[in-house]
Amino acid sequence: MTPSPATWTVATAPGRLPLIGHALKLRKGLLAFVSSLPAHGDLVRIQIGPWWAYVICDPDLTRQVLFDDRTFDKGGPLFDEGRRILGNGVLTCPHEDHRRQRRLLQPAFHRARMPAYAQVMSEQTAELLDGWHGGTVIDVPAHMHTLVSRILARSLFASDSVGPASTLVEESLATILHAMYVRLLMPSSLTRLPTPGNRRYQQALDRIHTAVDHAVQDYRSSGEEHADLVSELLAARDEAGRPLSDTEIHDQILTMLAAGIETTATTLSWALYMLARHPDVEERLHAEVDTVLGGRTATWADLPRLGLTERIITETLRLYPPTWMLTRTVTADTRLGGQLLPAGATVVYSPYLIHTRADLFHEPGRFHPDRWRADNTARPPRHASIPFGAGSRKCIGDSFAMTAATLSLAGIASRWRLALPSGRHVRPAATAALRPHKLRMRATRRGPAV
Repeated sequence: MTPSPATWTVATAPGRLPLIGHALKLRKGLLAFVSSLPAHGDLVRIQIGPWWAYVICDPDLTRQVLFDDRTFDKGGPLFDEGRRILGNGVLTCPHEDHRRQRRLLQPAFHRARMPAYAQVMSEQTAELLDGWHGGTVIDVPAHMHTLVSRILARSLFASDSVGPASTLVEESLATILHAMYVRLLMPSSLTRLPTPGNRRYQQALDRIHTAVDHAVQDYRSSGEEHADLVSELLAARDEAGRPLSDTEIHDQILTMLAAGIETTATTLSWALYMLARHPDVEERLHAEVDTVLGGRTATWADLPRLGLTERIITETLRLYPPTWMLTRTVTADTRLGGQLLPAGATVVYSPYLIHTRADLFHEPGRFHPDRWRADNTARPPRHASIPFGAGSRKCIGDSFAMTAATLSLAGIASRWRLALPSGRHVRPAATAALRPHKLRMRATRRGPAV
């Protein structure tokens, strides 16, 4: 049972070292360290180098933070670095800017737009799979990153003239996202040194900003409507009739790419890995896609009949939430879990931590997609699943991401079986996203059941 307010406990995580705090524990076994924190309290203080944070280990306290984004605003080391990369987009902007931005962006993610995006998803999935060859061992995260990058790029930029910009964005994002987490654990003075890693990072930032600027300029000068996300941004007007500035559009494009590519690609990679580890679920998935698709790529119209496929994605997001840890900043003195938090304090919440609590999920370490069946009387409580966050700052692209992941997984399973080398186990690498480390699988062509 979740503790009541009267029994909430606050503690400092053990194992803190002088100066560096818990940084060594984080580097040696980050997920194990995070998972160990609930045993010490509902709100646990940790130190990473010069900064302290309160890690929220209780689901009710997590919801309190997520639903009060005025008091617990976007901020902390993770978002500070994200804002430096992405600007003031809907993901990283403070509370005071969020409502306007969300209203301007919402039409681009309306359900009525999804069939057109789904067509792009289906086309790009088919194009990727056409390039696979039976018996080939593929780098799964790299292929999924390519697939989702193309989906996002084509959904954002339907115009062929910005193809080179899309390619530059795709190539640069991988460098930026990989370095982002590493930089969080470094003293700020080291991030400014002219090391090879810092130079690569800055060069990637420069390339991506230039590419997006050129793409926006191309759209403005052409004056054409392309029925894509960028066209929606250019046409958007706020309540005062004001359009988005070039800087605002630039920041929103970067935000959509950075938030959408790595997270969805990582989810697909883990889903394929878990299917290979659970042949009973894989067999059922193949039966579903053979019945619904018959060897073709999945489309928007197929989604209602791809229930197991969607549950596999949902369960993968539970076990391996890509955005596994996030930070918020306290804007005014407040109490959380009985602890007085001063303005400026950093709080950390972790979907991974919440998703692996045994009091919320039966057998939390087990891959069990049917726990999400609508008729399952032991279905987990809704508030326990937060892969996209919650409250007014919940990911604006959650439906887009779920649609892309479901259609892509169904399309892959319809035509291919991916197998792990014998005895191969893959561990998660906790960077900006919770990626599978060195996941390579052998592709075998398959057809519909006879």
